[in-house]
Amino acid sequence: MSHIVEKFKAFCEWQQRPFLVAEKSPELHRCPTCGEEYQGNYCPRCGQSARIGRYSFKNTLLLFLDVWGMGNRGMFRTLRDLILRPGYMIRDYISGMQMAYFPPFKLLFLLAALFLVVQSGANLNGVNYIEQKSEQMAETGDSIAKARKAIVNDKQRDKSFEEAGRFVSFKYEEFEKKYPNICSLSWLLAISVFIYLFVRKSPNIPDLRFSELIVAMVYTYDMIFIYTIVIAFLDLPDNVFYAAYLTPLIPLKQLTGFKWWRTLLVVFLSYLIVLVILFCSVFIGYYVLY
Repeated sequence: MSHIVEKFKAFCEWQQRPFLVAEKSPELHRCPTCGEEYQGNYCPRCGQSARIGRYSFKNTLLLFLDVWGMGNRGMFRTLRDLILRPGYMIRDYISGMQMAYFPPFKLLFLLAALFLVVQSGANLNGVNYIEQKSEQMAETGDSIAKARKAIVNDKQRDKSFEEAGRFVSFKYEEFEKKYPNICSLSWLLAISVFIYLFVRKSPNIPDLRFSELIVAMVYTYDMIFIYTIVIAFLDLPDNVFYAAYLTPLIPLKQLTGFKWWRTLLVVFLSYLIVLVILFCSVFIGYYVLY
């Protein structure tokens, strides 16, 4: 038991330790690209690595991944740290350690594209969930269209409020299907505004800027995408999929240094405020239209 405790303590210490850059090479190198002689790991004139040599299978794989922006700037390190130490990694990135990690917005769109590939049939069961959802939405759309006609009648206004809510939900799902990244970024921006009000002064970062929080939230969405891609690929139950949306508590706690109860309260209040605003908007829009 004591061995497990020691391992856990070592893991916690590793989580909080910033990324360590490789030691500078003392050897004298001649750059094969520009001919510059230098000491170190990279040519100061053109930036080529001193470790360039004959191609191996690893170098060939990285060259292929580089076409998709995944073979450089610590893509695999970023994925690993987003799973094992997300909040501390985000802290390192916004504090200036940007060359060690993959850019957050670029990673978001790459993961979103990968998620669509998995949803379109590249999973263990080979099921195209996008087509299934389209068929379900088409069936729902027919029933919602009938309900919308009933709303025109003033006598049925109160009885049709539920159908109107479902119609708005259907339209949102239809828009989300066409523009998933826009919807994700919209939710991101809306929730970030209220989270910032609670975390702009925290133990770890007493002067957090809103722009820095946006970067942190994008990385948090990247982390969620990683979990959802794995869940979709393995075709795990829906409750496991929804549980992935609780994971933002981890990076927020690690980034701010708040206690668990306060982190949970911040996220709960932020989501509650956004949902109340959305509900009021739908409620007002319903009575304005009908």
